[in-house]
This record gives sequence, structure tokens and C-alpha cells, in this order.
Amino acid sequence: MAEANRQRAKVVLHWLDKSRSQRILWLLEECKVDYELKIYKRQTDGLAPPELKKVHPLGKSPVIEIFAPGSDKSTVIAESGFMIEYLCEHFGPQFVPKRYADGKEGQIGGEAEEWLRYRYFMHYAEGSLMTLNILALFMGSKSTLRFVFFGRILMRSLDIRNSAVPFFIKPVTRGIADKVDSFYLSPNFKTHFAFLDSQVATSPNGGKFLCGEKLTGADILMSFPLMAAKSRSMLKAEQYPKLFAYVEMLEGLDGYKKAAEKIEDMTKEPFKAFL
Repeated sequence: MAEANRQRAKVVLHWLDKSRSQRILWLLEECKVDYELKIYKRQTDGLAPPELKKVHPLGKSPVIEIFAPGSDKSTVIAESGFMIEYLCEHFGPQFVPKRYADGKEGQIGGEAEEWLRYRYFMHYAEGSLMTLNILALFMGSKSTLRFVFFGRILMRSLDIRNSAVPFFIKPVTRGIADKVDSFYLSPNFKTHFAFLDSQVATSPNGGKFLCGEKLTGADILMSFPLMAAKSRSMLKAEQYPKLFAYVEMLEGLDGYKKAAEKIEDMTKEPFKAFL
């Protein structure tokens, strides 16, 4: 009965350009769930259109609606990590590692390494790695080669290093941005990329994914900041060979490519994994 309900359920993904929506679309493709895709374009000021506030009060994307079989009322879920957890629980349990090692079910400390990694990276992706990227956005950091998260117009207003200030103030704003970059951003990006490179190298059971031998929801959640870093030449093969190869491997997976093709078919524009 539960399997039949899953097959008859429907998911609506509200997808916004220049956002983190693609990860959810990728997971939907992997889960082979029945879904509808609604496309939104950013306004000229770089902000999301007001129509998204009709779906969720914050007006952000991605956001999904889940329609249970026979129901006209949807369950609305926001936040990428929560969406991935919910979708995996109901439609893709194969993307969550087994929690306990054999013979240690329910025991404190009996969790399998694969599961511990999964839970860790489900929090790390948005809590640690994306935090650096957001700060770099405001600084206009050299180390990020100017990630464009919210569109060019808004980016210009947020970029401290290249902000539109009188010429005699520019040395001050650039000096502030340079200090933040050299003392905080660059060292932290190096620390995080080195850590992730070692995590790939020591994947459980010699696996090629972060949590072991199989793709998990954590890999999908981690894909956005890593693919963006690679596309902007922050993440380089000569410095972090294992991590670079891991990202290239993710980009070659069928589910990822199908999700990209879906967007290209609907928007009639080339899909880019970075913002």
C-alpha cells in the first residue's frame, strides 16, 4: 500500500534560475518520481518574482509541494536540506545509507561510518561551505572570482570590493575586502577543500562518493557549492585532485545530465551549474 501511494503521489518543484533549485530536480530524476516543474525567472533587480510568495511566505526557491494521492491540498516544504531528507525518506530511501553497523542496531556509537558522513554533510553543505560563499559574495572576494548568486545588478550593489563609491573611497573598500579575503576567506577555502579532498580519498569501502560506494542525498546537496567552485576555477585539479575528480564524476551522472537537459528543454537556454 505504501509503495502504491508513493507511485500515485505528485511533487511540484518551483524552480528559479540562478538559485540552488537544480539539486532538487536532480534528486527527483534519480527517484523517478512523478513531478511537475514550474519555472521562474529573476527580475531585473536580481530578486525572485513576487509569485513565489504565493507558494511560501519567504518567496524563495527551491520549494516543493507534495500532493498525496487523492488530495488537492499540498504539503509545502522549503530549505534544500529538508527537501532532500523528505524526498529520500518517501521516494528514495536508497539514497540514505544504512544507519547502524550489523549487530549494533540502536546502540550509542553503533552508527555506520557511511551514515555518520551522510548526516554530517547534510548539515555541512549549507552550514559551513555555503556560509563562506555567501561572505565571499558580499566581499567580492578574489578567491571566489565573484560568485554571482543573485544576478548582476544585485551583485554590483553587494560587492564591497567593486562597489560604486567615490574614487577616494575605493582604496578603503578594496582594502577591507582584501583583508577579509587574505585573513579569512582564502585560508578557510583552502582548509575546506583540503578536508573534502581527504574525505573523498578515504571514502568508506573505497567508494567514489563522499559517503561510500553509492550516491546519497548528501552528494547531491554538496554538488552546488563544489560545482560552482570548479566552474569559477577556485577548485583546481592540481591542488585537490581527488575532489576535482569527484565533482567531474557527479557532473557525468545520468540523473544530473537528465536534470540539466530538462531545464534546457523548458527554458531554451544553456544550463549552467553555477550562478
